[in-house]
Amino acid sequence: MNYKEFIKKAKANDLKPVYLFYGEENYLIDYTLKMAKDILIDEAFEPLNYIVLDGKEMDFDKILNACETLPFMSSKKIVIVKDLPLFKSKKESDEESNKLDTSKFNNQLIEYIGGLEDYLCLIFVEKLGSVKKTNSLYKKINKVGDAVEFNKLKGKDLNDWIEKSFKKYNRKISKSNINYFIQQSSYFDSKQDKTLYDLENEIIKLSNYLSSGKDVTKEIIDLLITKPLEMNVFNLLNSISQKNGENALRLFNEMYMANEPVLFILHMIVRQLRNMLNIKALKMKGYTEGEVFEKMNLSKYEFKKVSNQSNNFTISQLERAMLHCLETDRNIKSSSVDDRLALEILITNLCFKI
Repeated sequence: MNYKEFIKKAKANDLKPVYLFYGEENYLIDYTLKMAKDILIDEAFEPLNYIVLDGKEMDFDKILNACETLPFMSSKKIVIVKDLPLFKSKKESDEESNKLDTSKFNNQLIEYIGGLEDYLCLIFVEKLGSVKKTNSLYKKINKVGDAVEFNKLKGKDLNDWIEKSFKKYNRKISKSNINYFIQQSSYFDSKQDKTLYDLENEIIKLSNYLSSGKDVTKEIIDLLITKPLEMNVFNLLNSISQKNGENALRLFNEMYMANEPVLFILHMIVRQLRNMLNIKALKMKGYTEGEVFEKMNLSKYEFKKVSNQSNNFTISQLERAMLHCLETDRNIKSSSVDDRLALEILITNLCFKI
């Protein structure tokens, strides 16, 4: 089940007595909980009919007491239990709840949720870490209720969400610029752990900068959006491949002014160059795109970016670039040269000497 199906069932008053919410998209989890509350719970009686419990400090009796109290002036009562350790592996569960007999707690819950009354909607929410789908509690919830997985939005769903979010602030954005916004936000970069909350913050920032009714352009996105170091390095190397030294130096200085350590920036440049060199070398040996992906140990999103960028360089250019980086690293570590100046010289060399 996904969150849209859950909301549809909530509107039809057709919810089961127990659910597990889990997944990487915290924004959608919070949004769905709010929708459930708005649909089913009268605001005047919310303190009595909408109960939120911290699963890390929980035992069976506390959950039982919250659930057994009948709803007040309402047909439904919602009880939320957040981050219950029982959904993790036995080792993780024991580490997070060492004061509890987790085996007993687990068995008590399994027995209890098998006979829940219709007035109750008990929702376990697991935002932190992964859910162990083979444990008995997960299986029991799936049998008598439903597990709702909250993955990142993709495709049309994500595009529509971004467009509606800008419309909320009376700003316009074209389809092509929506795609550019997604790309620059690193929403799909597995190393960034970004959620729709992060995209919402960027949308608010862009909307506050623009006058009401104005269009969001690529130039505004480039100017204002917060980019992770990997994305800045990716854009830096794009400028280098286009021999655009002015823009490459501007991007480096933006990273420098954001207090990114110079040696770490150099390390990321070397990493990107090495990945591009490896991809091109593997392709020259006759490996298919899929085979190269398996050997590179990169996320699908990062591999696609690096593979596309590698087309802008020859193998000899990448080898010369690596030598320039090695020389820069040696100069920074063994001489009194200013590290910022050393990187600026490197970028100039990469633009015009490879």
